[in-house]
Amino acid sequence: MLFAFFAARAQAAVTVETLALQRADQHTMPARVYSPAGTRCERLALLSPGAGGDVEELAYLADGLARSGWLALVMGHEESGPAALKQRIKQAGLKAGLLALTTDADAYRYRLMDIDTALAWASQHCGQAPPDRVLIGHSMGAATTMMEAGAINAMGISGKNRMQAYVALSPQGPGSIFPENAWAQINAPVLSLTGTRDDALEGGWQSRTLPYANMQAGCKWLGVIDGATHMHFAGRGFSGKTERLTLSSVLAFLQARQADGRCSNMPSAQGMQSQFK
Repeated sequence: MLFAFFAARAQAAVTVETLALQRADQHTMPARVYSPAGTRCERLALLSPGAGGDVEELAYLADGLARSGWLALVMGHEESGPAALKQRIKQAGLKAGLLALTTDADAYRYRLMDIDTALAWASQHCGQAPPDRVLIGHSMGAATTMMEAGAINAMGISGKNRMQAYVALSPQGPGSIFPENAWAQINAPVLSLTGTRDDALEGGWQSRTLPYANMQAGCKWLGVIDGATHMHFAGRGFSGKTERLTLSSVLAFLQARQADGRCSNMPSAQGMQSQFK
């Protein structure tokens, strides 16, 4: 249910609105909605920022999806947003604070409740649930994405697998969040992206490729962007190259899905980058 409306602005063919949506527990979830021109509601993209992130993050990806006809909504996860991360860091330091927040079962329960809220808003806004839905998450948002897709986890969180596809930016390998073989039961289409400077809290960047290796065969893509850091995927720093390749990879993946659960081969980085020259 729409609780409050804060701001709206027109941006070429995309309208951007910042909303506060009321959850089932009566708390509010900030959301930033990127709407394509017209009233298209066939395709919905939900975007989940990482720990300490807010609705300002992943703007490049939400905007690019909207320009390609997707209704894109960035969720602001208050219980694992900027204030929550700041408090954890103050208590335990940067690394320990991040690890404490990203292994907090309640934080993930609230994130899944935020997904419930976003889906309910989309159904109300569109008059029905959009038939094609993708969940895209970065870092802690990638963990949320994998949980929703069916990954086993140390917190005992059970997702509902309500999406037609999933995108994990900087996914976590085995460690404090996910045990070994946590992703073996995931059968939905999944795109995993990382970078050669995207080190994890528990392991190097290579650990972020392990979920892909553990998943069932089918429509599964893995991309590694040379030089990409963790925060480049969030749209921070000198992230232009990573943003372009991430957006082109996501769009190519979503287009490549087929009804039989397979997808075509992942295009080369050169081919995807040429689309944005």
